[in-house]
Amino acid sequence: MNNPAEQIIAAGKTQMEAIEAAMGKAFVGMEKLVELNIAASKATMGESFTHAKAVMAVKTPQEFMTLQTAFFQPMAQKSAAYLQHVQSIATEGSAEFTQQVEAKMAEAQKAIAASMDQMVKNAPAGSEAAVAAFQSAMSTGQKAVEQTQAAIKKATATAQANFAAASEQATDMVKKAAKV
Repeated sequence: MNNPAEQIIAAGKTQMEAIEAAMGKAFVGMEKLVELNIAASKATMGESFTHAKAVMAVKTPQEFMTLQTAFFQPMAQKSAAYLQHVQSIATEGSAEFTQQVEAKMAEAQKAIAASMDQMVKNAPAGSEAAVAAFQSAMSTGQKAVEQTQAAIKKATATAQANFAAASEQATDMVKKAAKV
């Protein structure tokens, strides 16, 4: 494959395959989140009906208060566990996605650079200005990709930090509410 156009097409194909694989991983994460939510909803519904039946069988206010306390206290722990599970799914998925995309982008950039070098070497006489303009455009494009990757990485790190902080705050609030 000495033709630079074929090399660029092959690099593009590799990038597309990488994006497809990354999207597949993203969907796996979404499936895990949906499964978690279905399981949590099912468990909550079952516990709620069991509790409602128990409340209907209560005969004294003291019995009612004991039942209510026993029902709400474990909710703090369950809520904290749920939030930690969600955070785990989100963190795992984004880390794999980022690693995969960065690796494939680096491979593609190397392949394109190699193709560019070959094109420059094989350029016909008198096309120096066109080759220089093309190289400049490619260099600018690669810098834009690198800047975009850096921005995405920073935004992902910020989002994960914010999610972790929100999760911790929610967990603390639920624990405090359960103690009341």
